[in-house]
Amino acid sequence: MNLYLRYFDRETLVSTVDEAIDFLRGIEEIEMNPMLEADIREYAASDVFYPKRYKVHPRVYFIIIKTEAATMQDFKEKKAVHVAVENTSTKPAAPTLVRLNEIRPGWYEGSIDFKRVSLIPGTGKFQYRDTQFVARLKANSGMECYERIVEHLRDRVDERSQFPSAKGKNFKFRYLGKAKTQDV
Repeated sequence: MNLYLRYFDRETLVSTVDEAIDFLRGIEEIEMNPMLEADIREYAASDVFYPKRYKVHPRVYFIIIKTEAATMQDFKEKKAVHVAVENTSTKPAAPTLVRLNEIRPGWYEGSIDFKRVSLIPGTGKFQYRDTQFVARLKANSGMECYERIVEHLRDRVDERSQFPSAKGKNFKFRYLGKAKTQDV
């Protein structure tokens, strides 16, 4: 694993932490101290692959990036980009539309964040307020859960209230299971 270091227009690609520290000591503005040196060594030894930024002065930083690149040209051309190993044992998440329209009769818990129009006391003016509504209900799919919640709210809030799309991040649902029936 190599380290790429940059401070403004000064940059280098080194293969050891000692070389990185020597490079930083050669820059007057950077005050190397035992704490900074220990932190750089800890970063280099860790499994962390995101770039690390160190503050030199207010709004002035130098960065260190771990890379597999053997040369500066390889690094600049991004030939040795570290790719995180994906966990293949988990099933990929189903697209939102597929989950919304999947038919699974039973109980659902739906949560919707919408813009509710409400009257401001004293001024007589109206304003939009972010409001969350959560309900448990029987439905055949996530989309039916959404439609039933919105239908319920339309009868109870100002008609100017704004409801999000079922496909967006402001509607969430989870399947709670089938209703238990009693056999007599």
